[in-house]
Amino acid sequence: MSTAQHYAIPVAETGWTFDGRSEVQFTWEYDEGRAALLGLYDKGKKQQWDAAERLDWSHEVDWENPMALPDQQIPIYGTPIWEKMSGKERAELRRHLQAHTISQFLHGEQGALIATSKIVMTVPDADSKFYAATQVMDEARHVEAFSRLLHDKVGLAYPITSGLRTLLEQGLSDSRWDMTYLTMQILIEGLALAAFQRNRDVSGDPLVQAVHAYVMQDEARHVAFGRLALRDYYPQLTEAERAEREEFVVEACYHMRDRFSQREVFENLGMDQETLLDMFRGSEVMQQFRARLFTRIVPTVKDIGLWGEKVRNAYADMGVLDYADFDAEELLAADAKVAEDLDAQAFVARETGKGLGASAAE
Repeated sequence: MSTAQHYAIPVAETGWTFDGRSEVQFTWEYDEGRAALLGLYDKGKKQQWDAAERLDWSHEVDWENPMALPDQQIPIYGTPIWEKMSGKERAELRRHLQAHTISQFLHGEQGALIATSKIVMTVPDADSKFYAATQVMDEARHVEAFSRLLHDKVGLAYPITSGLRTLLEQGLSDSRWDMTYLTMQILIEGLALAAFQRNRDVSGDPLVQAVHAYVMQDEARHVAFGRLALRDYYPQLTEAERAEREEFVVEACYHMRDRFSQREVFENLGMDQETLLDMFRGSEVMQQFRARLFTRIVPTVKDIGLWGEKVRNAYADMGVLDYADFDAEELLAADAKVAEDLDAQAFVARETGKGLGASAAE
């Protein structure tokens, strides 16, 4: 079935185009490279996987709660509005909220696919081109996995939000290679890691857990790639050039923090948008979620040297400045390890004849 038939609200079928203004760079130095980046390239080659084989697509999800998330994760849970809803209305709201979330992951992964193909063309160093080439395949696989989850299991989709669309266009329309890195590798993928972690750890569905865990294994390498490349490059910038990028980081972070309102769901379901949006913004679960979104971004931004007063003040205003003390490398290593643990559990389940989701301890 065509994706267009799954969208809950109309979406332009002609696509979205804009001028990417890429500056293609060749290099004639093939032998010298940074050991850390070449190490990531080697890891990227070895960790390639097949979304059709590594994931058990025979597993059926719950139509009323596809991601098997507890209702407590819904910001209006327990409010008078929630209490007045029928079981059918709650099921519809769950399904639409989850479809909206997965849809934005899917659209963001397509953005990452395009951005990384641009990085291959525009980055000046061979070692970066090598690694970015492995990431292009990663991102295609992520689009495949989320598309299949959305199409085959949820059966519902939402168009890209205006916030994500704006951020992608800003990063992809800038001709400077480092701005594509900064937008995608550091900001969007850093935020995605935190959002994926929430679904991986809170979901009660083994297929949903596995999709997020395996994608996170790749994304952890991607953010590490951006850290290494920009940490080397940004000390070379002038004060004015660094200030411009810090301004972009502040604007983008506020943009990302506010993009999770899911207004489109309330509008589509005919619910009171303004009342529900106020509840969403004020709910404790949403405030915690928005803060946790920056667990990977803040320490990474500090690590690459974009740590001027404006950036620090913005993070203090958002209540996420303390994340600057987190060990970014340790966080990314933990993100990658969960996938390895799932593989070990899957091996035990196959050897013992147990189904998807069986615990290695059973």
